[in-house]
Amino acid sequence: MRKLSRADELIAAGKTGEEAAAELGVSAATMYNWRRQYGGVDTDAAKELKELHEQNARLKRLLADAELEKDALREIAKDAPIDVKPTIQARGSRFGGLGTLRVRDIA
Repeated sequence: MRKLSRADELIAAGKTGEEAAAELGVSAATMYNWRRQYGGVDTDAAKELKELHEQNARLKRLLADAELEKDALREIAKDAPIDVKPTIQARGSRFGGLGTLRVRDIA
């Protein structure tokens, strides 16, 4: 944001966009991208925007990791035998004493 503000000052002083970018040590394309992304945004809003982008990237990585783990567990479960046996409910169960299915430990 400081460089963008400085670029605005240089342009107001009569320099071209390319000259201002060269003086700041960035390319004209970088200056264009900054204006597109941060133009008209105050410093606090720009900081908040940057933090949100970082948080979004972190959350995307966490989601990708969780999806990979879920896929790995699916592959393991697909190949593992599952022992399913009916169990008897306690007397007076609200399900009328019908058996329920319980998935036993996957060995």
